[in-house]
Amino acid sequence: MDPTQAPGVYEGAANVIAAVMLLIEFGLLRQALVRDQVRLYMAQSALISVLAIVIAADRNLPDLYVLAALSAALKVVAVPLVMRRLLSRTDPGDGDEAPGVAGSQTLSPASAVLAGIVLAAIGFFCFGALKIHGPAAPALALALAAAMVLVAFGLMIVRRDVTSQAIGFFTLENAISLAALVVASGLPLILETAFLFDLLVAVVVFTLLIRVHHTRSESLSTADLTRLRG
Repeated sequence: MDPTQAPGVYEGAANVIAAVMLLIEFGLLRQALVRDQVRLYMAQSALISVLAIVIAADRNLPDLYVLAALSAALKVVAVPLVMRRLLSRTDPGDGDEAPGVAGSQTLSPASAVLAGIVLAAIGFFCFGALKIHGPAAPALALALAAAMVLVAFGLMIVRRDVTSQAIGFFTLENAISLAALVVASGLPLILETAFLFDLLVAVVVFTLLIRVHHTRSESLSTADLTRLRG
C-alpha cells in the first residue's frame, strides 16, 4: 500500500482493535483479583467478535457473522460464567466474587507491566522485521497480535494461581484468533471454528484442574506444587 494512502476501514479497525486488545492484556497484568481479570477477558473477547463483524461487512463474508456470534456466545458469555461459578464454589464465603490473589504474583504489578512492555516490544519488532504486507494482512495488526502472544505467556508465568493462568491461556487464544482473522479471514467456517473448539477443550481441562487442585490443597495457588520437584 502507498505510504501516503490512508488506511481503509478494515485495516484501520483491525489496527485499533489489536491495539486495544494489547492494552487490555497489560490491564490483566495489573489486576489483583480474578473477577476483574474475567471482566477484562470478556471485553477483550468482545473485540474479537467486533472485528469479525467489521471484516464480514467489508469483504462480504457472511460466514464471519456466524463466527462472531459463536465467539461471543462462548468467550463473552459461557467461559466467564464457568469461571465465576468455579470461583464461587472455591470461595463460598464471598458469594460470586473471586478469591483475592494479591499475593499470587511473582512480580509486583509495576514490575509485571514493565516486563510485559519488554515482551511486547520484542514480539512487535521481531514480527515487524518479517515485513509481511498486503491488504489481507495489515502489518501493524499482525505485529500487535504477536506482541499480545508474548504478554499472555508472561501473564501465565508471573501468576501463581490456577485461575489467572487459565485466563492467560484464554487470552493467548484471543491473540491467535486475532492473527487468524487478520491473515486468513476467508477460510471456510469449519476451519475458523476449530479455534473455538480448542478453547472449549481448554476450558474443560482447566475446569477439572481447578476443581482437583482446590479439593486437594483447599487453595488455588500453585506455589505448593514446587514440592513435587525431584
